[in-house]
Amino acid sequence: MVDTIQYATGKRKNAIARAWIEPGPGTIKINARTLEHYFPRLSHQIQVQTPFEVTKTEGQYNVKATISGGGISGQAGALRHAIAKALSLHDSALRDPLKKQGLLTRDSRVKERKKYGQKGARAKFQYSKR
Repeated sequence: MVDTIQYATGKRKNAIARAWIEPGPGTIKINARTLEHYFPRLSHQIQVQTPFEVTKTEGQYNVKATISGGGISGQAGALRHAIAKALSLHDSALRDPLKKQGLLTRDSRVKERKKYGQKGARAKFQYSKR
């Protein structure tokens, strides 16, 4: 499976990322835009590139991704998850370092729903004893 395109999906909160990786100079295109243009915040750019840093494969794979739903942070996490899954599928030797860093595990934390009779998910309306 060397020198082929590999596809994977990643999820985080309400964001869904679909990523295709192939050997190349290391360009990252997200919804037909560059990484720096889609994620202007440096912390999100670093988060997206984490799977490549962990596996020491920076600049060896091109990434083409489509992301929908959620906010910017959720989208960055979803893309990181998708890239990590695609790398592990492309080369099984990369699975172990990605697994140790927790990049293959889906982050299941989502916003808790608001309950009726309450102000929010956990916050209650103010109570006056007298």
